[in-house]
Amino acid sequence: MTIPVSGESSPPGSSRTAIAVLYGIILALVAFSVFLFIQVDRMRGDLATLRESVQSEVTKVQEASSLLGSANQRNLDALREELASATRNADAAVGQAKTEALRHADQLSKQLEAEQKKQQQQVATEISAVKEAAGAANTKIADVTSEVGNVRTEVAATKTELQKTIADLKTVKGDLGVQSGLVATNGKELTALKSLGDRNYFDIKLGKTKTAQRFGDIAIRLTKTDEKKNKFTIVVIADDKTVEKKDKNVNEPVQFYVAKARLPYEIVVNTVGKDQIVGYLATPKVATAR
Repeated sequence: MTIPVSGESSPPGSSRTAIAVLYGIILALVAFSVFLFIQVDRMRGDLATLRESVQSEVTKVQEASSLLGSANQRNLDALREELASATRNADAAVGQAKTEALRHADQLSKQLEAEQKKQQQQVATEISAVKEAAGAANTKIADVTSEVGNVRTEVAATKTELQKTIADLKTVKGDLGVQSGLVATNGKELTALKSLGDRNYFDIKLGKTKTAQRFGDIAIRLTKTDEKKNKFTIVVIADDKTVEKKDKNVNEPVQFYVAKARLPYEIVVNTVGKDQIVGYLATPKVATAR
């Protein structure tokens, strides 16, 4: 659009065009204003609807909140009542438990007292039994002491008797002409000889048989006895040698040598019976080669 310069006049066609444009603009503004009015009015309606909806929701929330508050209050009251009841029950339970505990403690006290009395009685009984046992032991010890004293006396007497018996023993020559040791003529004297321990002694009780019987490291066979004359005949087997000892007398040392000993072996017969002799064999304590 051309704006007229001051002092100049505009042509008639140009003015009409400008007016037409102005009318168009005005119409456009009016139309836009109407559109804006319509939009504002619609927005007012929507806003009113929204307000009503919001108010309705608020009312619902308030009602729900009121109901919830009432329910919570009821629950709270119920909980308080339950707590109070539980407290009362707890107090009652504690009291009952205390009573039961006291009753149990009283029972235990009585049981303990009874057990202590029982143990005291048992201990007293055991002490009495121990005293009786001690008394019996003392009596037994006294008896044993007395017995020991008697045994010692008997041992001393026996020793004295043995010594006397040994002193009464004699030495004699054997059938080989060798002086023998002490000779026992009976069991008592033989016991005395054994107590000395100077020689080895073997008891002999031999019957008349066809086979020899071993005594120590030798063998003896009885071939003949003369009960009236107290004589006997034997066969001695030693070192694989056989020697006959004929018509020997009671209490006479029958002597013979063996290879391993320097001193002779001796057979002493104390009793001659019918087809039987009783006596002993004496051998050196230490066998020494001749």
